[in-house]
Amino acid sequence: MTTASASLPITARTRVGRLAAQQIVDRAALYALLDSQILAHAAIVLDGNPLIIPLAFARDGDSVLIHGSTGGGLLRHAATGSGLGLSVTALDGLVYARNLFDSSMNYRSAVVYGIPLVVPDADKERALLVLSERLMPGRGDEVRPMTRRELAATIVFRIPLDEVSRKVRTGAPSESADDGEDHAVWAGVVPMNIRWLTPEASPLTAKATAVPASVRRQCAVDAEHASGVLVA
Repeated sequence: MTTASASLPITARTRVGRLAAQQIVDRAALYALLDSQILAHAAIVLDGNPLIIPLAFARDGDSVLIHGSTGGGLLRHAATGSGLGLSVTALDGLVYARNLFDSSMNYRSAVVYGIPLVVPDADKERALLVLSERLMPGRGDEVRPMTRRELAATIVFRIPLDEVSRKVRTGAPSESADDGEDHAVWAGVVPMNIRWLTPEASPLTAKATAVPASVRRQCAVDAEHASGVLVA
């Protein structure tokens, strides 16, 4: 297997037109973004109409994995060899300029283009465990194994990270001492941070059931919950 280039190639589809200076071609930065997120939006054109769905994903080396029901329209169409676009965005903050036109957002985004490759049955369980470990680390060791029926009802795709458009905006609003704006008007950035909250047991979970290690690690719960017992 060849080693991916340290830089992302720029193609006609991945070249950023507006604000081209915000395009990032460092592959390590792409991996860092993908490894920090768990939600993507997949898009195809089906019968002349755009179709976009949100789905979980995980990076696996130089590719990303997605999965879904074998009966799903978008994924069933993708299995025919149709091209697909996959968008991932991390919102880092709102940028408050001294006028609405120059206000913006700080973000890191990636759009992956490619033809999804169906993961063969022999590798499907391993791929699903990679997805599971990305979404819920350690959970696979706490629950029963996947059944043959569940594996048969699930389709998994691998999308190579060969054609990716990366764009990033960071920092304060654009401003200068002679921009003609009233500098007595506040301008700056309101950072955004997403965090997990206290876990909530399902209605049928026994009252004395301990919060498992995978959930405690995921949520970084406080000492009361980390002691192991869910409170009704």
